Amino acid sequence: MRVDGPASRHNVLLLPDAADPADVYDKVCARLHESDLQTVVIEPGGDELTPAAVHAILDELNLPYANVAAQGSGAELAWQLCSGRFGRFSSLIIADHAHPAVPAADGTAADPTCAPLELPVTMLVTRDLDRAQADGSGRFVYGEFRVVPLDVANVAAEADNELATEIVLRTSLW
Repeated sequence: MRVDGPASRHNVLLLPDAADPADVYDKVCARLHESDLQTVVIEPGGDELTPAAVHAILDELNLPYANVAAQGSGAELAWQLCSGRFGRFSSLIIADHAHPAVPAADGTAADPTCAPLELPVTMLVTRDLDRAQADGSGRFVYGEFRVVPLDVANVAAEADNELATEIVLRTSLW
């Protein structure tokens, strides 16, 4: 885990894909620090990371609120983490992964019981996500929902500027 940037009441939790290198969010974090945002990156690991474990990490860091940004398997965790009633998480910026209750092209949903979210969500649609699935995720977001198409495969590695911009937009109170 990496915690960096200015001490701020605006924190960003970044969850990478399990296949990503540990430094995948370094450029994004540098940009976020310039915007007075503290970052917490939970480095890629095994399947032991659960929503309860993330809550415990944030408790240990004494971070009552966080914005969440994620991609790949980190995005799967992020949907679960932020689902349900508005609370600890202020916003979600998600790349290349639809809400778990949205059916894939074959008609099956990863987790049809995953609750909707009550917070603002930005979906970054990459080459690896069907636009219809991204749009379908809007049914499970009870807050402002934006879809941003990007012609990349890995947002953090290939579109760090865009990812950082979307995170800053979601963390701003304007």
